[in-house]
Amino acid sequence: MLFNSFEFLLFFPIVTIIFFLLPQRYRWLHLLIASCVFYMAFIPAYILILFFTIIIDYYAGIFIENAKGGQRKLYLLMSLVANIGVLAVFKYYNFFISNVNELLHVSNPSASLPLLSIILPIGLSFHTFQAMSYTIEVYRGNEKAERHFGIYALYVMFYPQLVAGPIERPQNVLHQFHEKHSFNYPRIVSGLRLMAWGLFKKVVIADRLAYLVNEVYNAPSKFHGLPLLIATIFFSIQIYCDFSGYSDIALGSARVMGFELMKNFDRPYFSRSVSEFWRRWHISLSTWFKDYLYITLGGNRVALPRACFNLFFVFLVSGLWHGANWTFIVWGALHGAFLVIGMLTRKWRNSFINQTKLYFFNNSLLNIVFTYVLATFAWIFFRANTVHDALYVITHVFDHSTALWHGTTYSGLPTVKVFYQKYEWLALAGSLLLLFLVEKNQAQVSIGSWLDRQTKPVRWAIYYGIVLYIAFLGAFEHVQFIYFQF
Repeated sequence: MLFNSFEFLLFFPIVTIIFFLLPQRYRWLHLLIASCVFYMAFIPAYILILFFTIIIDYYAGIFIENAKGGQRKLYLLMSLVANIGVLAVFKYYNFFISNVNELLHVSNPSASLPLLSIILPIGLSFHTFQAMSYTIEVYRGNEKAERHFGIYALYVMFYPQLVAGPIERPQNVLHQFHEKHSFNYPRIVSGLRLMAWGLFKKVVIADRLAYLVNEVYNAPSKFHGLPLLIATIFFSIQIYCDFSGYSDIALGSARVMGFELMKNFDRPYFSRSVSEFWRRWHISLSTWFKDYLYITLGGNRVALPRACFNLFFVFLVSGLWHGANWTFIVWGALHGAFLVIGMLTRKWRNSFINQTKLYFFNNSLLNIVFTYVLATFAWIFFRANTVHDALYVITHVFDHSTALWHGTTYSGLPTVKVFYQKYEWLALAGSLLLLFLVEKNQAQVSIGSWLDRQTKPVRWAIYYGIVLYIAFLGAFEHVQFIYFQF
């Protein structure tokens, strides 16, 4: 079930109203059933995969807590193998076998290993990583094993963040399912506002930008120059509005019922370095890798060469986490390389600036632009269907040829214009300006706090304006969220 669908427009208020009407002792069951319905709206049979990992991790947590010595690590290992094994089969098996077949064909063209005819379960990487964080935290002694099976199942399956995060830690969420959440008008208004803002980013900005992005990136060889550049810039905005829009709706829908999920985005395109970008982008995943992989490898508390390896390796794995495709691996490797180069040159850069007095290089705006350019360059590989397509975009993005398709006479600017009507360009420009102004001012005061200070007529005028803006200018083709595929 998509957040930007008519089904969810009915599902959310019905589930929420019943939640507040039910006695506390039945609420967990209601949310668990609702979450099952939400997930089964995609491919019903795949809920069995969720049940499989939930049962294993529930008992693994109890066994880890009760065991002593090496047995604790054994139970943790069994849990991790089960979770990673599910990922390996459904997400990476065909990718691995396809690459093995390519190697086999070099010596024997007829040799081929069989592929599996399966569809990747939606959001598999998200709820798998959330489940693993539970058993790891129990093993580390940071969380008590959850004895209530239904509550633990709800921790993994809570519908607002089930398919695309944020990837929660048990310390933040589990206790909230035991607590009573009363009807609270200001909190509900806050949650609904966040949901509306997320929906605005998704259907008004991301899904409209997708028209041009998909047309260009699904057949990049038909384009030269300006269309490739505009599509690349549009995708950098599209993926942010799409994913952060989902996170806003997830956080908002949970907040309406009294649950607080972790913040997943913090104005990442205002970052002044790539390392800062990753402290602001997909925060739940970047902190997951930091806490459970980077620090486990030794982090930066080791010799510099090993610290560089740790950093690069984590981002290489992060790229693979996003998808079983070489494009994602290259994307992760690029970010790893950016960070390693930044680590190796930090002292030299600071010394150079201090000695030459070229403090211009420390200019915040310059650093923000440079970071955005690096992130957008890497996004080319993330969006391209193949590495070959990505290299084509990179080598032709500043091409002086102005043809939209080979053999036509369109100039560069009209080739971009043809994707939208004039009013759509104006709507996009207005929407992007609104997004920029809100994000820019979020550092000083949140939009929610600003709205709370306005008079009631002004607040409601803004609410109605946003709803009408979404209704008339939103793209409601049930476009799936980009991160659902991970």
